[in-house]
Amino acid sequence: MNCQRRRSFVKKAFIGCAGFISLGCLPFVRDPLAATGNPGMSRGGGGVQPAQGTDGSEAMFYSKLDNNVVQCQLCPHRCKIEPGNSGFCRVRRNRRGTLYSMVYGRPCTVDVGPIEKAPLYHFVPGHRRLCLATVGCNLRCRYCHNWHISQRGPGEVRELRMSASQIVDEAARQGVRSISFTYSEPTIFYEYVYDISRLAKDRGLKTSIVSNGYINPEPMRRLLPHLDAVKIDLKAFSDSFYRDISSASLDPVLRTLQLLREEGAFFEIVCLVVPTLNDDPVDIKMMCEWIAGNLGRDVPLHFTRFAPSYRLTNLPSTPVRTLEAAIGIALGSGLRYVYIGNVPGHMNNSTYCPRCDERLIHRTHFTVLENNIENGKCRYCGYAIRGIWEAV
Repeated sequence: MNCQRRRSFVKKAFIGCAGFISLGCLPFVRDPLAATGNPGMSRGGGGVQPAQGTDGSEAMFYSKLDNNVVQCQLCPHRCKIEPGNSGFCRVRRNRRGTLYSMVYGRPCTVDVGPIEKAPLYHFVPGHRRLCLATVGCNLRCRYCHNWHISQRGPGEVRELRMSASQIVDEAARQGVRSISFTYSEPTIFYEYVYDISRLAKDRGLKTSIVSNGYINPEPMRRLLPHLDAVKIDLKAFSDSFYRDISSASLDPVLRTLQLLREEGAFFEIVCLVVPTLNDDPVDIKMMCEWIAGNLGRDVPLHFTRFAPSYRLTNLPSTPVRTLEAAIGIALGSGLRYVYIGNVPGHMNNSTYCPRCDERLIHRTHFTVLENNIENGKCRYCGYAIRGIWEAV
């Protein structure tokens, strides 16, 4: 397959399914230690303790101020929280001068699905992952497909009671290859992610987060040794978009991406292309050139089709031709692995060799039909393909 054929994009495709799809929550599991009344969690050399009751578990990354006020240091909001109140994310609460995570051990979703749904295309393709989420988020995206959990607080939706060790046990029971923290925002249930990831490593399981990247550098650095893959949503290359659509700012996300590069982490980037809001070709070109210049040409980039949701139901789905134009801009900027998401059957669901242009991984939406990567290289010309390609 030559380059001209690959870039003459297919013009007809079905609309993909975006957003949260439950594959069946696990049965309610009561934490056997939930009623012991022992406060907090241990993260020292002595191991991990499960969530303790409904009063929450002491949070990581915060400072104590005067009059029992605390300041959360987990994300760039750096919320100053008075006693009895919660931060912007809704799930980190100040109780008498101590900051607690109110969602530790309280997932609202636990299910099994393909890693391609993350999407992570260069991370052991075709394997199944255990997906985990709690309520809450540190952004307010007006188009969020998972708003029914991300824009809710503790107790507002049905929650399970599962300790970190119970989650890892369930992953082993399901026979999955990895645990993925996804659907809402893993940053806000950081302590739960941290403890599960450490235990998962000991059991030979891989881990990944599907994140908006709105996290401070120190927490991210501390978590990275326990993660195998990171997917970051780069929602736009415009600070006004982040401010008006997501109640955030762009620079912290760019800093997170640069940190991932500096730390040698494996990561992929997704940009959900929203008609009239972030589909300007000039902005897309600036984004692609920034990625190529600051993160490298081998970082996989996904342009995903928007479907009307939540508070942006007035906008149409993204035209496929807009996504194809973005692909052309990215390739023209030197990026080597660029994808179209939520358009099942499109040829740019698949992975191609940057050198010989042969199709290496044949995908249809979330399904891998063929994999021609051997020992991390193109089986046709031997070109090294960036990613994690261990056998499933």
